[in-house]
Amino acid sequence: MASKVSLRSKGKSSKSSSKSEKSATQAFKEWTTWAVKKAKVITHYGFIPLVIIIGMNSEPKPQLSQLLSPV
Repeated sequence: MASKVSLRSKGKSSKSSSKSEKSATQAFKEWTTWAVKKAKVITHYGFIPLVIIIGMNSEPKPQLSQLLSPV
C-alpha cells in the first residue's frame, strides 16, 4: 500500500495560521479521497459498457450477441 504522507508545515507558526492551514489541508485530502473513490466506482462499472458501445459503433456493425460471445 502507499505510505502515509505528512503535510504538516515545518518551523514555528502561530496557532491561527496553523489552524487554517490544517483545515485547508484536511479539506484537500478529504476531497482527493472522495474523488478517487468516485473515479474507481465509475471505472469499475463503466468500462465494459464503454467497450460494448464502441464495438457497436464500429464497422462492420456487429450484433450484440456477436460482441458478447467469446468466439
